[in-house]
Amino acid sequence: MYRFLDLFFMIFHTSLVIFNLFGWIWKKTRRANLYLLLLTGASWAGLGLFYGMGYCPLTDWHFSVLEQLGVNNLPNSYIKYLADRITGMSFDQDIVDSLTLYLYLTALVISLAINYIDRRKRTVRKEVRSKK
Repeated sequence: MYRFLDLFFMIFHTSLVIFNLFGWIWKKTRRANLYLLLLTGASWAGLGLFYGMGYCPLTDWHFSVLEQLGVNNLPNSYIKYLADRITGMSFDQDIVDSLTLYLYLTALVISLAINYIDRRKRTVRKEVRSKK
């Protein structure tokens, strides 16, 4: 069962990370992307006040599964764990954390901007239709 859960978390959590970074690209997923980015930020900062900055429940649950599988010396972040696991290398924790934060903030700014532009376009279209 733990092997299945490990695979589940690898696929699900990694998919969420990728969606956080690139979900703003497709018009149909932009709003969901923004909500997920805001939820991620709320977890990192809000739950982080209680559990440590950058806290993610998915990481916590996955690492609990890995500990049951006998994996020890897990890093502080899922992104470092993922990068190390995929490449077989050991990346510097500070560099990974900084890169994670910068990429998150970049995706958030892009998502906010694009969602704002989309909203403005919808508003303009409504105004044009109401004048007809």
